[in-house]
Amino acid sequence: MRLNPSLLKLYRTPLFIILASVLFYISFGYDLVRTDYFKLITLYTALFYLFYKLVTLLKTHYQLLIWVAFIFRAVFILAIPNLSQDFYRFIWDGRMILEGFNPYLFTVESFINSGEFPVAQTQELYAGMGALNGSHFTNYPPINQLCFTIAALFASKSILGSVVVMRMIIIAADFGILYFGKKLLERLNIPVHNIFWFILNPFIIIELTGNLHFEGVMIFFLVWSFYLLHRGKWQWAAVVLTLSISVKLIPLIFLPLFFQWFTKQNGIATKTKPSAKKDGLALSLTPRHDLMHRIAKLVGFYIIVGLTTIFLFAPFYSSAFINNYTETVGLWFTNFEFNASLYYVAREIGYLFRGYNEIAIIGEIMSLLAVIFILTLSFFRKNTTLKALISGMLLVLTFYYFTATTVHPWYIATLLILSVFTRYKFPLVWSFVIILSYLTYSNTDNSENLYIILIEYVIVYGVFFWEIFFKNKGDLFCKDKKLK
Repeated sequence: MRLNPSLLKLYRTPLFIILASVLFYISFGYDLVRTDYFKLITLYTALFYLFYKLVTLLKTHYQLLIWVAFIFRAVFILAIPNLSQDFYRFIWDGRMILEGFNPYLFTVESFINSGEFPVAQTQELYAGMGALNGSHFTNYPPINQLCFTIAALFASKSILGSVVVMRMIIIAADFGILYFGKKLLERLNIPVHNIFWFILNPFIIIELTGNLHFEGVMIFFLVWSFYLLHRGKWQWAAVVLTLSISVKLIPLIFLPLFFQWFTKQNGIATKTKPSAKKDGLALSLTPRHDLMHRIAKLVGFYIIVGLTTIFLFAPFYSSAFINNYTETVGLWFTNFEFNASLYYVAREIGYLFRGYNEIAIIGEIMSLLAVIFILTLSFFRKNTTLKALISGMLLVLTFYYFTATTVHPWYIATLLILSVFTRYKFPLVWSFVIILSYLTYSNTDNSENLYIILIEYVIVYGVFFWEIFFKNKGDLFCKDKKLK
């Protein structure tokens, strides 16, 4: 029997891509240090190219791509994260809770300085997370802390054991994203294979599964909330959205965007009047809802989010907790800086006029600009369909990151998942060039090369502005009918 050459070629190439990717992921997870920038960039570029080819070739083979997504993640199961030290703090917080301590009330450094060892492997964990992390109070919300505690429950004396447990939670969240993401794409009449631009992206596999960042868990709840919202179950959507906020605070900035979703006609999950005939076409008439009723739903949505947030934070409540938590979160706006764009431009201007870093003032100004932009899109953009709402969230979060003082690579994960439900591709491009930010660690003093940062943002801004003003012209204020 003669084999069909086209079929042989179809399966031979994807198999080669999968095998090569597995080998590259093994090298990435078990034989790489972040200071080896040449190997880091080479491996990542190869993986990204193979990922693009794989999704392009097999986008109609849904089940096969699911297995591939699992295999790629399974490669990292016993790997210690090599691009981030944050996981040591995750382990510390979980073990503190298991020992009966409130992690929001103590810094790691306070125990080290007093010679106390409240959890197993205290010294190893402190050395791993570093003095900067150990000198600050934790800023991880309660659902995130729950994940840390689960790891401590199953592996209270093993760093690798804790890593494995947390990794399994993150992998489970990824497949939850796949499940609800597929359902939502089908409901929005968007190609289902779009979800694999997220699930199979080496950026996601390396940063979430590999380096144990819990953006994946936050995104799982966020996508689930979108799905519930589209089905008209807005009360449950509010609860699940709060779970997302309680993993990472970033979804808080999306809350104003729900204003028009509730107060304007969105056309979903509503009863329709009998069809009317006009020019031989059936027209489905959506009833007008009373404005006060819509506002009541909006207020109800916010109340549910507020009460659920209070409920989740309640076990940790104290006056010291509020002070420590707000102070620590505030540091991200006025003290820390990494991989920024517009902020670095403003910082250089400040150096010219003042002679020193004005991060405290510039950080506040940038935050104010972000708030103005969010409110503008909330009240003047027609976020009345889920497509429009999600694209609005993408634009809001993008502007926030463009003005932020700190943009760690894993932050881009949220932009990437939002882009799956839109026509924007710049987050996909950013997920590739973001690896340049890791070149900072090739220097002994971890100083940033601003020329490298410039290259990253020239590419990102170039694609962004092309999509905004040319490819998707009219989308900024939702004037494009494709978003209806």
